Amino acid sequence: MLLNPQTRKEHKMKKQIIIIPRPGSFVFVVLIAVLMALPSILSAQIPSTFYVKENTRNRKPVSYNHERETDIMWSKRVWRTLDLREKFNHPLYYPENPINDRKSLFDVIKQGIMDGEIWAYDNPVFDDEFKVKMSKIQFDSMVAWVDSVDVEDPFNPGTYIRVAVPGFLESRSVKQYWVKEDWFFDRQRSVMDVRILGLCPLQEKTDANGEIIGYKPLFWVYFPQCREVFARNEVFNTHNDAQRLSVDDVFFKRMFSSYVHKESNVYDRSINSYASGLDALLEADRVKDDISKTEHDVWHF
Repeated sequence: MLLNPQTRKEHKMKKQIIIIPRPGSFVFVVLIAVLMALPSILSAQIPSTFYVKENTRNRKPVSYNHERETDIMWSKRVWRTLDLREKFNHPLYYPENPINDRKSLFDVIKQGIMDGEIWAYDNPVFDDEFKVKMSKIQFDSMVAWVDSVDVEDPFNPGTYIRVAVPGFLESRSVKQYWVKEDWFFDRQRSVMDVRILGLCPLQEKTDANGEIIGYKPLFWVYFPQCREVFARNEVFNTHNDAQRLSVDDVFFKRMFSSYVHKESNVYDRSINSYASGLDALLEADRVKDDISKTEHDVWHF
């Protein structure tokens, strides 16, 4: 059948479709697993130093003191924002891509979840009580996915084909964390102490122009469960590469910078719901000062 030039052109421009696995299907899960394992398969396992780092591989977290309910005479729960853009927090952000002996905090958490040593908890905005465990399929689809785009066929100009493009959640897009912690005064030891309960990574949200418009909470992880993994991963030490701290040391020794964005209150509201700008910063400082004053007020001279 003869076609006029316009009909022939439209017929030529018809798209060819390549079937992409449906999310949640077995083929999709296998494809995601292969994509996530590909970087580690391709990377050569070359020692990072001229000696074997046995201490790092066998390192254990420092044990907390056992606390009894009768010894806790005062406590306050606070939520902090840890911003990795601050220079003091850079050891938790870099390297953006894993290298032989170091990974970013997000890559450490992601690898721990993939290995089954850490559990991710869903619904991070409305539930920080670690109630809903995220399934493996949910987590895999969050950190790795397959998009489809239409590209011109190089062997048949004017014809477009739909191809699958893998995507990954990279650590460079996670630049903030929520930290949930309890401050308390132990009258048995006569000290003010703190216990971190959970971490929540926040992903940058951008508009069509690439401008940052906010942050998206991804999931919560239970910090005590993470400590074994954190203890085996190093962070950079500016002064001595042979004496590096672990990720767990950074949190245990409070070697990070953060600000309070919520304290326990009857309304269960955050600071930015009733204050903004400078007022929010002053309110965060007020919460921090209240904890310090409480520690001093328990002493009588």
